[in-house]
Amino acid sequence: MVDINKIKRENLNDLDFSSKLEKIESIGNIKDIDIAIEDTIKINSNSITNKQSEDILDIAKALKPWRKGPFLLFDNFIDTEWLSYKKYNFFKKHLFIKNKIVADVGCNNGYYMFRLLEQNPKKLVGFDPSKKFFLQFLLLDKFIKSGIDFEILGIENLSDYKTIFDVVLCFGVLYHRSDPVGSLKSLRNSLKRDGELFLDTLVLDRDDEYALFPSKSYQKMTNLFFIPTIKTLKNWLLRAGFVDIEILGMIETTTKEQRRTDWIVGESLEDFLDPNNSKLTIEGYPAPLRAYVKCRRK
Repeated sequence: MVDINKIKRENLNDLDFSSKLEKIESIGNIKDIDIAIEDTIKINSNSITNKQSEDILDIAKALKPWRKGPFLLFDNFIDTEWLSYKKYNFFKKHLFIKNKIVADVGCNNGYYMFRLLEQNPKKLVGFDPSKKFFLQFLLLDKFIKSGIDFEILGIENLSDYKTIFDVVLCFGVLYHRSDPVGSLKSLRNSLKRDGELFLDTLVLDRDDEYALFPSKSYQKMTNLFFIPTIKTLKNWLLRAGFVDIEILGMIETTTKEQRRTDWIVGESLEDFLDPNNSKLTIEGYPAPLRAYVKCRRK
């Protein structure tokens, strides 16, 4: 049995993490906070001082890149790389999680979990091994006070986690895993019988059993392994123990959803595509196409 608490301690044993956490914790008490969980998650107060607003802005800037959002953090608009409400609003009509125990695996800074609060789940647990994304969550949740549990753990730690879930979300993770079937099995084992998985992953628009394995990179991502066709993705899911596989949609990623802003560091989608043909990546592979999938644990 793996010691989950030891992994979490090791993941957080970092001086830079500690110094940023101290800055978040040092923000003084702000009264009369108003929270609006909308496409842009808004945190506001008429009682915030200029000094507090400046301190919060400095901390938020130190936590770049901000990938998922956007957020209005008092007077500071965090224009994140992804307009994540586009994905959430698509999945929302398929999610029924009232009084359910829900996990978001690869939760980033918690944007999707904050949005899920509107459905009154019994419990929300996020999993992400990134210290920076955890700090972003802590900064936001200092004011939202959501009750969400954020575990600084990866998909590989699910089998040793104490909670079994009714619903699991896994967005934008599978193509970063060198063993996609093994990762899907981990997701399956974290679900109760008949529990639901909602998956978002890159796919190829081909009608055969095939998976692309890039030689060096895809969209300049060197940590990307397999991009399957829909038939291959379904085969992976079946072998991992899922049934009732439903393709909810297939949607091209465009610069209306993912783009370079002042709140990231470096490049974004427009830099990853062939400048002469937006249907291809810079490496010559098909441009990103995502499948949104719903399935059930057998």
